[in-house]
Amino acid sequence: MDPRPAGRAGYILAGGASARMGRDKARLPIGGTSLVQHVAAKVAAAAGSAVLVGEAGRLSDLGYPVIPDLVSGRGPLGGIETALEHTAAAWNLIVACDMPDLSAAFLTQLLEAAERSSGDCLIPVSPAGLEPLCAAYHRDCLDRVRKALACGVRAVHEALRGPGTVLWPVAEERWFRNLNTPKDLAGDSGTSRTSAA
Repeated sequence: MDPRPAGRAGYILAGGASARMGRDKARLPIGGTSLVQHVAAKVAAAAGSAVLVGEAGRLSDLGYPVIPDLVSGRGPLGGIETALEHTAAAWNLIVACDMPDLSAAFLTQLLEAAERSSGDCLIPVSPAGLEPLCAAYHRDCLDRVRKALACGVRAVHEALRGPGTVLWPVAEERWFRNLNTPKDLAGDSGTSRTSAA
């Protein structure tokens, strides 16, 4: 396992099919780089490291370590399982690759709130609802994630219901704007949210 800070680590979920976008979202151009590299830089600044979760063949040339999903076809929850299985850190920042407006400062605040909490995951709650694909997960949350997957649960918010989950109110939903379609990319649709399913 790669050495990384004992307390924190960062992971970017980049294994989606990008069906609605029609092309690989991870490689969308943004600010002279790709979307996944843009997000990974913010994650690394906050967490001290950034590992991409997805297919090595698609992502290995982007300058970040890549790990494949433990089991393919399980969606974001499977990616979270993969990250928590891989990590050596206590708290793990796990973020979808398609959120261009995230900042290192905001992600640092999220991690600091998680470290002060008594739970095993801290999920932001914006005016649009739960944001589990930009959240902090303690490695102790792995057992809950595994049990949910074993029961056929695929929606992240369903897997994390109950004790251990701390909800963190965030006044603005702009941080969580994501790119799902060409219209989102063109900036015509306003704020959209990453599905927890």
